Amino acid sequence: MRARDKVAVSALRATLAALDNAEAVPAGSSGLRGSAAIEESPVGAGATEVARRELSEHDTADIVRAEIAERLEAAAELTAPAHADRAERLRAEAAVLLAFLDGTGSGTGSGAA
Repeated sequence: MRARDKVAVSALRATLAALDNAEAVPAGSSGLRGSAAIEESPVGAGATEVARRELSEHDTADIVRAEIAERLEAAAELTAPAHADRAERLRAEAAVLLAFLDGTGSGTGSGAA
């Protein structure tokens, strides 16, 4: 963000959101009783909170790979000359994510901004 690399920031924000979504516990598996009496309801701050899933390093890498593939597929579909800038930006975002996945990401990313 400090380097003002818009491509890297966009790619990383979207990927962090995907990782955050993957850590969410599926609906219905919270363990809370839906038909319990009010007096049996949990009370207090955080009483209804459910621990988030822990993603393994492999799970995280799979999500990043899926984000890369999604961008490359979208770029491939943008064949009209009017969409050339958007397709190039998607390819640049994929390159940023690939650099982080490979461990060569410097925190500033790569590609045109």
